[in-house]
This record gives sequence, structure tokens and C-alpha cells, in this order.
Amino acid sequence: MKRIWVNSDDEHTEVAVLESGKLMEYYKGKRNQGQLAGNIYIGLVVRVLQGMQSAFVDVGLEKNGFLYIDDVLPAHMDRQPKEKPSIHDLVKEGQQIMVQVVKEPVGNKGAKVTTHYSIPGRYGVYMPHADYIGVSRKIENPADRDRLKRIAERHLQPGEGFVVRTAALRESEEALAADLIELRGRYRQLEEAAKLDAPAPRLLYSDLEMLPRLIRDLFRDDVQELIVTSERTLQEIRGLIPAGSSGLADRVKLQSATDRSIGESVARQLENGLKRKVWLDNGGYLIIDRTEALTVFDVNTGKYTGTIDLERTVFDTNMEAAREIARLLRLRDIGGLIIIDFIDMETDDYQQAVLEELIRETRKDRTKTVVVGWTRLGLVELTRKKVRDSMETTAPEPCSACGGSGFADFIK
Repeated sequence: MKRIWVNSDDEHTEVAVLESGKLMEYYKGKRNQGQLAGNIYIGLVVRVLQGMQSAFVDVGLEKNGFLYIDDVLPAHMDRQPKEKPSIHDLVKEGQQIMVQVVKEPVGNKGAKVTTHYSIPGRYGVYMPHADYIGVSRKIENPADRDRLKRIAERHLQPGEGFVVRTAALRESEEALAADLIELRGRYRQLEEAAKLDAPAPRLLYSDLEMLPRLIRDLFRDDVQELIVTSERTLQEIRGLIPAGSSGLADRVKLQSATDRSIGESVARQLENGLKRKVWLDNGGYLIIDRTEALTVFDVNTGKYTGTIDLERTVFDTNMEAAREIARLLRLRDIGGLIIIDFIDMETDDYQQAVLEELIRETRKDRTKTVVVGWTRLGLVELTRKKVRDSMETTAPEPCSACGGSGFADFIK
């Protein structure tokens, strides 16, 4: 059973996604807070670096944005020149340029920006200059994929692109067309705003605030219940659900006496999930270490001794670890390069089964994750798109007195 739990007051909003009682995703932020990723700015080119084929763009943030040449050239490969020109031929210092944040500032690095704009809606993502139609990889049925692609083709104008989201699977053509028209209109408005004679840098567009954005992205047909802690939030969420989606509105419920333990369970699972040592249900455990560039998971049998033989004990632990690692990637929002040191297995069939389990579980992730496979050293390598700092970086606040994580204050 998939549930969403929402706890919102005048200042903060908490959103938790649970599957069969297990915490899979968690978000917390100021009620009126948006996100930097997706924002579109009129920026000012402050430096062009020939040796790196890139430029730094001032978009009004603490650090300048980084613009690589591939993000200036046309998005569609057929429109790109056979040989890349010099970055100096595309942008000049002092030039005003419209850019979108695709990766938020992380550590000492500024935001990554692009001129390949995209505007997300409930049923799809509109790309005004991409000339490409895609369908969510979670829609696996070929007939459904073809139907949705044909719908997009009928309503797109020349040169436009669109990626159909999972939420569109059971929607009508009229609903998808209305979403596309609304997104196209939104982009045309920001194009007009970009033409205004006003100083740079300035913000042209930002995505929805936290709660509306998460309801748009998370609340789909596969969610059986959305439980809220206040009548005010209940009415607000029902107002965010598009007309014609009455089935979703009926699933929004006010927290009852029997549901009050959900908040405690979320807090407990969140605290355990952010520790360096995470126990598996069968008694094994994971050790998680991170650097700026990569995250390493080390799998151990721990208290689990098995019942058949050593090889089967190792296999069972690795299978459990594969499921838990896929969950922790979502929960912590870990991005970048990820290395997994599973316990050594002698049997090739066992190795393949563990890899397939990891691939199967990571397919549930809304963030693009690519499992590369086993390396020559017997490690598993994968990558997950990094859009912002992981939760383990942003959530805890180290105590100045004892060096503790300060996590207890975060989850209150």
C-alpha cells in the first residue's frame, strides 16, 4: 500500500511517501519555499573560459552559474554543427542570456545552467526547442507508449518537445492537450518578460511552491491514500487536484486517531535512515560513507547467520541490501557516482540475481538512475542524477558543543 503523509502549518511543510509502511521519500521545507532547480533567469555573462569551453553567468545567486558549450548549442543533435565552435562565438562577456538552473549549487560549486529550457506540468514536461517526444520509462506497455506519443505528436508545434509523465497513463487526450497548451502559454509569457528592458540578473520563472509541486509530482493513481494532519491542508490539497481527477480527491483524508502513529514512524525511520550504519531487516547492515564526488555502500552480514549454507547467507544478505540501498538513494536523495561493495559471491547466478534486483528496485525511483554493473574488482557501480545536495548534507546541523548531527531538532 502506497501512502503520502502531509503535515503542514503556517511555516513548514513535511511530506513523506510510504510503501507498505516503509519510508521511501521525505521532504521538508518552508511552506512558501520553491526550489532553485527549474528557475529561469536573465543572467549576465561575467567570464568566458576558452580552455573549458564554458562560461560563468551571474543569475543573482551567491555563486555564478556554470554554462557549458553543450548547453548553449541546440538541444536537438540534428541541429548541432559537425564540429563544436569556440565558446567565444556563442557568448560574450557582458551579454545578457536567458538560462535555466538544472543543478542547484552543491558544496563549493555554483549552479549548473542551460539554454535548453523545460517547463514541467502534471502530465508532461514541455521543451520549447527540443524537437523531441519522450515517454516516462515507468510506462512499459508498448501500446500505451505509442498512444501517448501519438497524442503528443498531434498537439505539438514544429520544433517543440514534450516528455509524457507517468501520471498521464490513464488520462484523456483532452487532459494532455490542455496541459501542453497551458505550459506553452507559460513559456510564451516568460519569453515576453525576457524582452523587457530591465537590468540583469533577474528571475523570470520559478516552479510551484513546495506543497503544490509535490502534490503534482507525487500524487498519482498508484497512491491509495493521502493523509493530512489538518482540515485546512485537506481543503488546500483538494483544490490543487485538477478537474476530472475526482478519484484522487476522494483519497485525501484527514488523519484519524489510528493514523497518528504515522508521524512518529516517519521520524523514527528518517533518523535511522540517515545514520552511517543502517541495519537491514534480516540482521545484516550497511555502512555508508560519502565524499563530494561519490557515495560508498559497504554490505555486511552482521547478526544474520542464515539457515542453509554460507553462500546462501551471503546471497540473502546481498538481496536485502540491494532493496535497502535503492530505498536509501531515494530517501537521502543521493546523487552522483555510487559504489556498492556487496559481500563476495562465488556463484555467477547469484551475482546476476543481485544486480537484477538492484535494477528492478531503482526503476521505482523518480530520479534517473543508471546501474552500470559489476566492475573488475567485484564492486557494483551506478549513477543517480544529482540536482541538489543530499538530505544527509542539508538536514542535520552539527552541534557546536558536542559535534552531534543535530538531527533531533530537524525532525521535530
